[in-house]
Amino acid sequence: MSQRTDRLDSQIRQELMELLQREMKDPRLGFATITRVETARDLGHARVWVSVLGSEIERERTMSALRVATPWLRRKLGERLSLRHVPVLTVREDDSIASGDRVLQIIQELSGESVETPPDDAEEG
Repeated sequence: MSQRTDRLDSQIRQELMELLQREMKDPRLGFATITRVETARDLGHARVWVSVLGSEIERERTMSALRVATPWLRRKLGERLSLRHVPVLTVREDDSIASGDRVLQIIQELSGESVETPPDDAEEG
């Protein structure tokens, strides 16, 4: 990635978070965080990665609300950013935080099991 697209990604991410927190009024929108934005080299498309907390149904509702709102979000970005062409937004769910939590939970379970089982040497003595 070039320095220009990195800056644009950061700026889009920041503006989208601002829009989600302050201006988007959809009741289906749950607790969503824009984790990263990846803009194509030609600046025509941008993938927006969103992490959503909640149950499976809540996550689906939130992602649906965001997908429906992408034209509105793109229009708002055009008003806020000085770009000749605002990239087309594609919203994707980022499950890396949930995956990380699951890995930590597994590690904790495994370490808890190893602590609870007595060592082999204790049985002999």
